[in-house]
Amino acid sequence: MFKKMLVVFAGSVVALSAFAVDANKVEKSVELQDGSTIYLFKDGKMAMENKLGKVVRMEPGHVMETKDGQRVIMVGDEVARLESLLKPRGGNR
Repeated sequence: MFKKMLVVFAGSVVALSAFAVDANKVEKSVELQDGSTIYLFKDGKMAMENKLGKVVRMEPGHVMETKDGQRVIMVGDEVARLESLLKPRGGNR
């Protein structure tokens, strides 16, 4: 029984550490004309936060315009990834 619990614990530690490393891979953030922010991860995928600070879904391929007039095409929809980055871990909510 102890060995089984040890294996489960070790597997959980490996899985959780994979999420922790993922959160640190933001390459840059770009503000859009409507006040939203696009976060570009180092693997090329993106996530979007609206002007109120809420992580929102955006269809891949959607064209958006930055504050400086450039057009950006949405790649990916990394909602969970961005939520884990923006929300503090642990403690009471």
